[in-house]
Amino acid sequence: MKYITEFRRPDLAEKLLSQIKRRSRSQARIMEFCGGHTVTIFRYGIRQALPANLEMVSGPGCPICVTANADLDKAIALARTPGVIIATFGDMLRVPGSRSSLQEVMAEGADVRMVYSTMDALQIAEETPDKSVVFLGIGFETTAPTIAASILQAGDRGIGNYYVLSMHKLCPPVIRAILDSGEVNLQGLICPGHVCAVIGSDPWESVASKYGIPCVVSGFEPLDVLQSVSMLVDQIESGESRVEIAYRRGVQPGGNRQALKLMEQVFEPCPAQWRGMGEVPDSGLRLREEYRRFDAEHAFDIAPGPAYEPKGCICGDILRGVKTPAECRLFGKTCTPEHPVGPCMVSSEGSCSAHYLYGGDVEG
Repeated sequence: MKYITEFRRPDLAEKLLSQIKRRSRSQARIMEFCGGHTVTIFRYGIRQALPANLEMVSGPGCPICVTANADLDKAIALARTPGVIIATFGDMLRVPGSRSSLQEVMAEGADVRMVYSTMDALQIAEETPDKSVVFLGIGFETTAPTIAASILQAGDRGIGNYYVLSMHKLCPPVIRAILDSGEVNLQGLICPGHVCAVIGSDPWESVASKYGIPCVVSGFEPLDVLQSVSMLVDQIESGESRVEIAYRRGVQPGGNRQALKLMEQVFEPCPAQWRGMGEVPDSGLRLREEYRRFDAEHAFDIAPGPAYEPKGCICGDILRGVKTPAECRLFGKTCTPEHPVGPCMVSSEGSCSAHYLYGGDVEG
């Protein structure tokens, strides 16, 4: 615990805040991409502690939240397919699709099982050879290598009833899409530490150079975030735009080469649907042709029907950084963590959940 508490020391936080307030003169909007950063910012009151000229906005950094209803509906349709077992991480169970959720179809009798790793799903497939086990591949570059490894293991061990429904998302392409849209004027970007532990900091160089936006890779403790903001302020005030790493204990510029090798061996980039953003080119991952036999979309006839968003939910606008949860008329009223209307209130890393629990923005 000592190692963790060193990154939560109030005296060091005060020094960093003093540095930020002393150096920051320009009006600047900084986006944190990762949901883990959003939770830290609100849990520790960082937003309120920063000077008024620095505005923090949350980006599309929650993989559960950005999953489009069309993809969620596919997972729910698969769960209703006879002979299919759905294996998924826990957050997915309560996310509402267009007409239902995995939790609801499980209550109706579907075999949906929460797992803690891809290896758990692989074990279920090995132990139930008379059923088809579909693992829901949700996540950014952080989870893709482990899912790739499970596919390779399934092939090596001759497990023919294991499938993956790939709904993976890639982070740098969607940030470029947000910047290209011109909806949000950003002066700084806090890059996701867990993602960068896999891909490194190098993929963000194009963001810094093309858009002139300083980028800092951050860890997840309050001092990590404050250090990253301080580094961004230094770049903003000096008119620079480069990529820096404030999370050296977890990230190297070139990333984790073994993890990247696994991911690139099994997956290839493809267009992907993002909630609130539509289709973003080369922002998803699909199984390569040689591993297509493990692809649930190819193995099953999935007909989920038309997708639609819950009435009044503005999760898409929140994920783009265009609006805040407090601007949603459902927030804190009909939409709460106990009774979520949209995914941003379901996930522990969702912006609405973080605002509700720590932000003090509930109105009415």
